[in-house]
This record gives sequence, C-alpha cells and structure tokens, in this order.
Amino acid sequence: MWTVVMYIGQVMKDVLKLPRPHSPPVVKLETRVDAEYGLPSTHAMAATAISFTVLLSAPSRIQFQFEVGLLIAVTLSSLVCLSRLYTGMHSVLDVICGALISATLLFLTYPYWETLDHLQLTSRLSPIVVLTLALLLSYTYPELDHYSTTRGDTTTILGAGAGSSVGYWVNEQLGKTFEPQGVLPVPLPTLTANVLALGTARFLVGVVALVGTRQVVKTLSLWVLYSWYRVPKNDTSARRRREIEVPYKFTTYTAVGLVNSMMVNRVFVLLGI
Repeated sequence: MWTVVMYIGQVMKDVLKLPRPHSPPVVKLETRVDAEYGLPSTHAMAATAISFTVLLSAPSRIQFQFEVGLLIAVTLSSLVCLSRLYTGMHSVLDVICGALISATLLFLTYPYWETLDHLQLTSRLSPIVVLTLALLLSYTYPELDHYSTTRGDTTTILGAGAGSSVGYWVNEQLGKTFEPQGVLPVPLPTLTANVLALGTARFLVGVVALVGTRQVVKTLSLWVLYSWYRVPKNDTSARRRREIEVPYKFTTYTAVGLVNSMMVNRVFVLLGI
C-alpha cells in the first residue's frame, strides 16, 4: 500500500503542478524539495496508508485492543500531517487531500487484500509482473520542464517495493515465511528489557545490511552505467539523466528490498536474535 499510494501521489503532484505554499508568509524549514510541487502531500498519504494498513491487517496475526491501535494510528498519521504544515512544506489543502486519497484507496482495496496477497505470494508470474510493472512505471514517469527529485524518489519506492515483493515470493516457494509461532492471532509479546535488547540488535543488524547493500549496488550500478554511456566518473550531474537515474536507483533499491525480505531474517535466525 505504501508503494501504491506513493506512486499515485508523486504522479499527481507532477501532473497537477500545484505549487507549495509561498515563503513568506510561511517559513520553510526544508529547502531540498523546493523544485517539487505541493498537492497532494505524499507524507500525509504515506503516514495514513502505513498506519491504517497495519491497523487493519494486524488483527489477523496479533491479539491487541483495536481501540488502542486506532488511537495510535490516528495519532501517528496526525503528527506527520501537522509536521508538514509546521515545516512550511504544504498547505492545509495539500495535507487533507493526501489523507483523503489514501483513505479512499484503503477503503476501495481492503476487501481484496487477502486475494492480492495470495496471488503475490503464490503465482508463478508474480515476480515477472511486479518487476516489469515497476520498471515500466519508473521509465514512463511524467517528464517536467525542470529537474525534480520526484522521479528518482518514485523509482526508489518502486524498486524497494518490487524487491521486497519478489523476496517474499521466494520465501513462500522455499517454505521460509518466518511466521509467528503458534495459532494466529498470537498474543502480543510483553515489552521487557530482553525484548527491547533483541529489537535493538535486529535494528542495528538490519541497518548495517541494508546500508551496506545500498552502497555496494549503487557504486557498481553507477560504474556500469557511466561506462556504458561513456560519462566521466566525476560528472555527478549525469545521475539526473533518466537513462542513468532510473536504472541505477531501481537496481539499487530492488537489491535493498530483496536483502530486507530474504536475507535479514535469516541472519537474525543465525545470530539467535
């Protein structure tokens, strides 16, 4: 859902081309994305989609009080939405539209989540369809009359989503799905010092694995592409060209998604964490 709503939001920005709030009167605390358009707020879309997708899907796997989960989901998504106003990145309309678009997508797709999940994990065509579709959407991203980070960011998201999807499919074929032990839904584990320590260890191992994967694959893919297109290695601006930006970001983050979904859990098991 994160991949879906982010792609839709990014494309809408560059098709509608509605500007971000003017400064002044707002005080912009972020300047990296000045070249991007405003409506809808993809942060609001992502926060709403992630919070409520977890809330709606978790009861089938973990026992918890739904009202508490709802309060947490509303609080987290609201804080992100308010932060976009505070940093001067979006208007109230941008944020409201972003949250409403995600809510609409969740409402329309929720009845089909189980079916889509089953197809994604079991169909022989799943890896081919996911990789082909994600790469096609990356290459056909709307062109602008100026450079913006939205195409690269969108390619990053599509690559990570595609890599994770393929990794989960491979796990399913190998019978290594790392399901919670016991009859689902399982009780929510008690938050103890040992659980916190294990969680911290997993986090640190995961960060090292994913950052290392990103650095290695990014370096190799850029070296290959620069050599292929005969671009000087010190020409960092060449990374903005579609024929270089799309394949290097897609390859890099597809690899990150694969490592995240296939390798990291296996490392946790080997390390006993």
